[in-house]
Amino acid sequence: MAVLDKVSQVLSQTLIWLAGCFLVGMILLTCANVVLRLVWVPIRGTFELMGYGGAIVTAFALGFAQRKRAHVAVDILVLKFSKKTQGILNGINDFICMIFFAVVAWQIAKYATTLWKTGEVTETLQVVYYPFAHGVALGCAILSLVFLTDLLKCVLQKKEKQR
Repeated sequence: MAVLDKVSQVLSQTLIWLAGCFLVGMILLTCANVVLRLVWVPIRGTFELMGYGGAIVTAFALGFAQRKRAHVAVDILVLKFSKKTQGILNGINDFICMIFFAVVAWQIAKYATTLWKTGEVTETLQVVYYPFAHGVALGCAILSLVFLTDLLKCVLQKKEKQR
């Protein structure tokens, strides 16, 4: 369990660092585009690059946000239950989310492979789509791994309490 947790931590840390690099690049691109628009020479394809960069930043941040419990959670009803019931509900939630994001990662990876085989490119810059789609699939797969480690922690905690 400790090894899986460490792998999950390293992967989510690596992806959040890459997401930060993409975000800095997006900021620089936006600033450059704004400044160059003042002299009537905007950067071609900025809209495309911002969209794909945003997808990568969002997908790469998912696992890190889950590890830090930074996602929005509405738990008004759940807090009314006992700690045992809350633990069971958290385990069920982790399981459902793990399966969901594993399927999402698989389907997006399948789609990315189709994009690669067909040679789809963006309209303005003629940049290939599939690396961005594979990046989103990777982010979802890492999120699924984080949910798996959360689920295992939940299950192992219950077993230790029973002893």
